[in-house]
Amino acid sequence: MKVGVIGAGRVGAVLAAALRGSGHEVVAASGVSSAAKHRIRQLLPGTPNLPADQVAALADDLLIIAVPDDALAGVVNGLAALHVLKPGQIVAHTSGAHGLAVLQPAVETGARPLALHPAMTFTGTKADLGRLNGISFGVTAPEGLREIAGSLVKDLGGTPEWIADENRALYHAALAHGANHLVTLVNDAADRLRDAGVVQPEKVLAPLLTAALQNALAMGDNALTGPVSRGDAGTVARHIDVLEGTPTLTSYLALARRSADRAIAAGRLRTTDAEALLDALATPVHVEAAK
Repeated sequence: MKVGVIGAGRVGAVLAAALRGSGHEVVAASGVSSAAKHRIRQLLPGTPNLPADQVAALADDLLIIAVPDDALAGVVNGLAALHVLKPGQIVAHTSGAHGLAVLQPAVETGARPLALHPAMTFTGTKADLGRLNGISFGVTAPEGLREIAGSLVKDLGGTPEWIADENRALYHAALAHGANHLVTLVNDAADRLRDAGVVQPEKVLAPLLTAALQNALAMGDNALTGPVSRGDAGTVARHIDVLEGTPTLTSYLALARRSADRAIAAGRLRTTDAEALLDALATPVHVEAAK
């Protein structure tokens, strides 16, 4: 395929490089920032950096639009208004939150829509190319495009997860809750360890969190350990006391309550043993907004 990419960000440049590596021709890319220009030079050497409308005009077979979610509709509308999209051309976006509706202006020009979201976090470097192998792509495609979409995902080294159009937002919310909030959780834990005098919190957390993640993926709710799963209300109350006045307390309380709910539902925590725990978690506390 002759491929163009609009938005040479961390995702777009990497996907284009992977497609080129699998034999497709990347005819042009669009990137305005200095970081985007650097990615094109590093990941797509020799590929011309052109305005978005020119990229769309040159990408005879596949146009990848890899821009932020809130900018996607504006880019698609703009391209359609400029009459640079072609009948039969595949116009794919990489947004997890959006489905096919955002591509309707392109469809009205005769283009074929595709939602192609890699379930992976990216750095925008060559290291990402190896991380594509074996990952899942959340794919939403019209029936007549599913075979081609599956082939594209295979060329990228991944496997397709077929997401119904109406479930795209839920799919993306689940990924963001699991991955993005995990980063915040880990960094909050590291901050509190530093407060406790630990010089290298990452050294303490790495084996513990790695084991917890592996166990959670393999065992589900049976992987839950710690004071909440045991109903140790006194320990949890002490946690709340030492965290009071820190920005970590809000998330601690929310996750402890949710952990208690899951532990009860899974039969790991009896309702009677949870009463004192839930009372401790319901205690009003003062929370600071800043780190």
